[in-house]
Amino acid sequence: MAEQHRPHTDMPPHTDMPPAFVAALRSAVRGTSDFGAAARALTTMDASNYRRVPLGVLAPRDADDIAAALAVCREHGVPVVARGGGTSIAGQATGTGLVLDLTRHLRTILDLDPVARTAVVQPGVILDDLRAAAAPHGLTFGPDPSTHSRCTLGGMIGNNSCGAHSVAWGTTADNVRKLSVVRYEGEALRLEQGSGQGPEGVGALVAAHLALLRTGYPDLPRRISGYALDALLPEHPGGPDPVRAFCGSEGTLGVVTEATVRLVEAPRARALAVLGYADESDAADAAPGLLPFRPLTVEGMAADLVTESAGLPRGAAWLFVETGGDTPAEARAHAERVLRAADAVDGTVVTDPAGQRALWRIREDAAGTATRMPDGSEAWPGWEDCAVPPARLGAYLRDFRALLAEHGLRGTPYGHFGDGCVHVRIDFDLIGADGVARFRRFSEETADLVVAHGGSLSGEHGDGQARAELLPRMYGGELVALFHRFKDLWDPDGGLNPGILARPAPLDANLRFAALPERPVDVEFGYPQDGGDFAGAVRRCVGVAKCRTTEASGAGVMCPSFRATGEEAHSTRGRARLLHEMLAGEVITDGWRSEEVRDALDLCLSCKGCRSDCPVGVDMATYKAEFLHHHYRGRLRPAAHYAMGRLPRWLRLAAPFARPLNALARLRPLAALAKRLAGIAPERAIPVLATETYSRWLLRRQGKGTRVLSSDRVVALWADTFTEHLSPQAGRAAVRVLEEATGRTVLPPPRGVCCGLTYVSTGQLDAARRVMRRTLDRLHLLPGHPLVVLEPSCAATLRTDLPDLLPDDPRAAELADSVRTFAQYLEEYAPAWTPPRLDRPVAGQTHCHQHAVLGDAAERRLRERMGLTGELSGGCCGLAGNFGFEKGHWEVSVACAEERLLPAVRNAEPGTELLADGFSCRTQLDQLAGRRARHLAEVVAEAVEEASTAVGEGRGDEA
Repeated sequence: MAEQHRPHTDMPPHTDMPPAFVAALRSAVRGTSDFGAAARALTTMDASNYRRVPLGVLAPRDADDIAAALAVCREHGVPVVARGGGTSIAGQATGTGLVLDLTRHLRTILDLDPVARTAVVQPGVILDDLRAAAAPHGLTFGPDPSTHSRCTLGGMIGNNSCGAHSVAWGTTADNVRKLSVVRYEGEALRLEQGSGQGPEGVGALVAAHLALLRTGYPDLPRRISGYALDALLPEHPGGPDPVRAFCGSEGTLGVVTEATVRLVEAPRARALAVLGYADESDAADAAPGLLPFRPLTVEGMAADLVTESAGLPRGAAWLFVETGGDTPAEARAHAERVLRAADAVDGTVVTDPAGQRALWRIREDAAGTATRMPDGSEAWPGWEDCAVPPARLGAYLRDFRALLAEHGLRGTPYGHFGDGCVHVRIDFDLIGADGVARFRRFSEETADLVVAHGGSLSGEHGDGQARAELLPRMYGGELVALFHRFKDLWDPDGGLNPGILARPAPLDANLRFAALPERPVDVEFGYPQDGGDFAGAVRRCVGVAKCRTTEASGAGVMCPSFRATGEEAHSTRGRARLLHEMLAGEVITDGWRSEEVRDALDLCLSCKGCRSDCPVGVDMATYKAEFLHHHYRGRLRPAAHYAMGRLPRWLRLAAPFARPLNALARLRPLAALAKRLAGIAPERAIPVLATETYSRWLLRRQGKGTRVLSSDRVVALWADTFTEHLSPQAGRAAVRVLEEATGRTVLPPPRGVCCGLTYVSTGQLDAARRVMRRTLDRLHLLPGHPLVVLEPSCAATLRTDLPDLLPDDPRAAELADSVRTFAQYLEEYAPAWTPPRLDRPVAGQTHCHQHAVLGDAAERRLRERMGLTGELSGGCCGLAGNFGFEKGHWEVSVACAEERLLPAVRNAEPGTELLADGFSCRTQLDQLAGRRARHLAEVVAEAVEEASTAVGEGRGDEA
């Protein structure tokens, strides 16, 4: 990971921070501390409805650092909240004091013993990293929440996380053997079953209240709420278990510094029985009957969360029942037994690993997907994860639906039906006073409903601030008072995560929406999916942090800058948090002029990956363009904005002088001067200008007098800036193929048309609008006629940015609807044409904008028909238009390319065809790998030419 953007260790504290505390902390620890506005803004929220502003952030280097930091905090009366991935949904990863970021340094797997089936981990270890380390031994860590790619073991211990497979392997508490923890005053403790009960006084507290502890807890698999004091009863199997009692304490008792966890044997093969039902209540009724088959998981979800193309069996709700076996046949047979026994409307068994992953992705993204109702309105956590006995789940869901209707609310339940645990996002109004009051009334009444069904207020995510106030309704006042005494024995000063679990803050306090402006701010884009409200667009980020994954998977793109730097500020979530705080104006006080937001957005590649890969569709490329527009309005811009942001203008002016300019660019002193003046990274080579533009070639080829009387015999091929001036060979190839396949004529494009991409990406939105309007004036497409665009970034701009910047011009929406990629056009308008086969492997990259906006299904089908085998890389090439050319971006640009693209090309076997439809991707490969990739149109054109030549030669032989 690139290191050039680490937080400053000498960042001055804000004015409210006692200088003596800062000095004492920095002298006591070796880790990185940051009390600046950006660090604080990044940690005001987790994935909940709550917001608390911390004093600063510390990334401790080891357990000694944690102990020293806690001792300093206790001395100065500063509260502490330990933070892992920041994905908590009940507010327990937010705090007003010092945030301990345990993901920076404490992420080492200290030991993995496959014989004992245990691992020793630090608290910042990412769950997927542990699972990857255990996989070669046929082992895994059983609990697997949907955030497994970014949640930490420390956070899982704090919340007693569960996940989809708790039916088979239990909760985190069931899988932790030993803990090393540090109390608020700095004392280190070692917790292990049968060797004590924690700090002095805990044993006596338990002994004095045995009857209450034996009768006060509901018996169900997903009881997460409150402190697990019943684990300290003397009759507990194996003796009192302080480890289990500590799990789920939500950072209120101590800070975990090391954990010994149990590993379980992972099935060698898995199958997935997908069962369709009439509604989620019927699915819930069916779930307990499947448990005797000993499945790995029984998950439930309704149609509200599923796209039409998901490929699920008939039904309005589904159970995902995963089975395992030593062989694929055994796993499949197990799943088929479940299918036969289930009384489902419809069902199927999926054994293909890719198909299973696609279905699980729907379920895992539900925590984000559910934040938008089918009509686009917002929905929020707040009653997120209660659990009832599995046999009561169907009845509970019917009562829950009735309660929603009574309050005029909507929500989509889903979750771990085999364990009786339900997740739901509800369309609470958490901004207006009446809506917040209804949120409170509903929460209180639903708590009573859960208790009436014998359930737990939390079945997975912990109580946090969302439910701790309601614990007396579940446990009664006497047992809750015992919780407070237990907390006091561990933390008599009350410094660890105050306001959480014990003596909680009200559930309707600290709501994160209250800080946002009441009226929409003036913005340039339309934000049609957010009611035209920029704050609504920023609110899309709910903090599930899918953007914080350290490896891109499959065709995924988001978030390349985070993977390059590892910094929260360079994740989509981090940037959204900074924009949130910019609008709030409390931590970041200078609005659109904020340097903190500018610096975080500086490394955003505008790849648009978040637009498709983020479960809630955050579009940081658009937010970045919006911010840059306001930030630099009336001010001097960076040189790159004038040079590369206005690239179409400069290239048009340079076109007649291409040969001498290319010669001058080969002179190193002149090239170095030009790059310095233009804000271009010195490591970059200046691309070669075409000596004949695409348009001039087409005019010369067809003659100035070319006319086509019938509009049905014309192909409209967009002359984007890159094809026109830098890569005309792609345009020439496309013309050859389109005319061959359709029998239509490609006419020269109108002069001076441009999509406005470079103006948008640099935030020059007034200029972008002028360019776009001129394009609409000059480009006269007939209704229903497509526009073929070869450059994916230009196609994406026409498809999305054009109508968003010109929402009142109906021509913009018409043009956006007309855009087709090369492969899409062939598939739609030449369906009977058979492309020549090449039968060779391919490598390269799908352009990130194509992945995010356009899709590449047609390209895949065209490659398959031509016998071009293999997958193109996901991720981002790292050049990303002007980004990789700009000074200061070289290291991150290279790091992005080295993640997926360059290794794929290096590892390609001889004779592999290198494909990259984006000019940036081709340029990056050329400059970093010395390899020439081609647009798909070029490859198809070559095949057409070869086939045509072969036919001609055959006819010559016959003659």
